[in-house]
Amino acid sequence: MKLISIVGARPQFIKCAPLSRELRREHEEILVHTGQHYDHEMSRIFFEELDIPEPDYNLGVGSGSHGEQTGRMLAELERVMVKETPDMVLVYGDTNSTLAGALAASKLQIKVAHVEAGLRSFDRRMPEEINRVVTDHISNLLLCPTQTAVTNLMNEGITEGVHLAGDVMVDALEYNRKVALKRSTIIERLGIEKGKYMVMTVHRPSNTDSRDNMSNILDALAGIDEPVIFPVHPRTRKFMIEFGLGVPVNIRLVEPLGYLDMLRLMAGAHKILTDSGGMQKEAYMLGVPCITLRENTEWVETLEGGWNVLAGADKETISESVKRASPASARKDVFGGAGASGKILRILGDAGAEDIASRK
Repeated sequence: MKLISIVGARPQFIKCAPLSRELRREHEEILVHTGQHYDHEMSRIFFEELDIPEPDYNLGVGSGSHGEQTGRMLAELERVMVKETPDMVLVYGDTNSTLAGALAASKLQIKVAHVEAGLRSFDRRMPEEINRVVTDHISNLLLCPTQTAVTNLMNEGITEGVHLAGDVMVDALEYNRKVALKRSTIIERLGIEKGKYMVMTVHRPSNTDSRDNMSNILDALAGIDEPVIFPVHPRTRKFMIEFGLGVPVNIRLVEPLGYLDMLRLMAGAHKILTDSGGMQKEAYMLGVPCITLRENTEWVETLEGGWNVLAGADKETISESVKRASPASARKDVFGGAGASGKILRILGDAGAEDIASRK
């Protein structure tokens, strides 16, 4: 079977790595990088560290408004699909690359498989939520990471082609955690001690574009008696400068990190603060308490037992959550353990065989 896999942003590179290794054992994979994340820290370094094959196409779409970026991707992806005539297109997650890939394939009557289907934050103000919903409703195979995701789809009337596949992020984390321990020297370079620092990331427009929200987040961490390592997204840094925000002395701004450095940094942290969906899940898998700088989450399973706390951008809630004791209850295995990539390979193979048989 010939497949096109579409990636464009950090979370997709991570998910693609273990699945691509499995796919290429039995099928032909054409890898397309839309260029949604295009600088070295946000893109190239992930391909290098995760040993992802060189993309067959790099569309170089770059930044822009949601409509502009998605439109350019849609046009370029359509050209690639017409040229390559794949049997199926694989899309990951909830970015503009996901939506553009699913739309282009669907309009060309090419089957779409959605990795990480069925997630819902139930907040239509989030562009990612729109991308998820639309992609799920035009996909043929919906590869769900959790039972909650399966239930979400059922509640929307989607039952055909739905599979509880588990989460490929478990495969990525298991594989790369060992590599990170051997290769990453980030803790030594920063001169910090395991278990005695926190990690923070902020990149969502609802936070970065609001002076009040960014100010509240930074002020909430002032006076905390441990360093907060803050790898700063380029867009976040731009707004912090424009807003003229002061940074508390215990917050250490660093450039964006590669996956191996970030993985080791997260694994050794006392707590993680983030507005990233992927990092909430990684924190849970690593057993590090998470404070989510949003009012909702698509990973509701992580809230069980207090392993993840929704703080939004409220100064008092963030401050209290940071000081709160770590969860006493054990984490549940809600993501299915390792092996999701192999399971997805079998699901895709069965679907391809059925499709070939139906054409005869």
